[in-house]
Amino acid sequence: MNEARAAILLPPGQGRVYDMGHMRAVFKGDGAESDNVWSISEWTLEPGCPGPGAHSHPEDDLFFVLEGTVSLQLGEAWSQAGPGSFACAPGGTMHNFANQTDRPARFLNISTPGGFEAMMPRIVAWFRENG
Repeated sequence: MNEARAAILLPPGQGRVYDMGHMRAVFKGDGAESDNVWSISEWTLEPGCPGPGAHSHPEDDLFFVLEGTVSLQLGEAWSQAGPGSFACAPGGTMHNFANQTDRPARFLNISTPGGFEAMMPRIVAWFRENG
């Protein structure tokens, strides 16, 4: 590990932006800043956003709802998570997120270990091609 990692301070809205139509992610810090220990991103879901679809990956996915109501699928079960709600999808767990309301929703996502962000350009391209 690099003992001399730089501190991070970003103003609101700053970071690496990934626009996926009904979803937008702003990565605040990831593998480059954390030696691939974690990544943190802020996600905004437009009203009625169906989310990315059920999926799993080896990283743990942590969710903290900031605004609105996020529908979270963990395994087979769906739950409605309001502001202040926290959820963890351990690596390998099938999960999804969506906004089934008529108001925007925002959440923080922490992925550990880091490295998930490397897939974001492919994910953005998939949404651009498939709507």
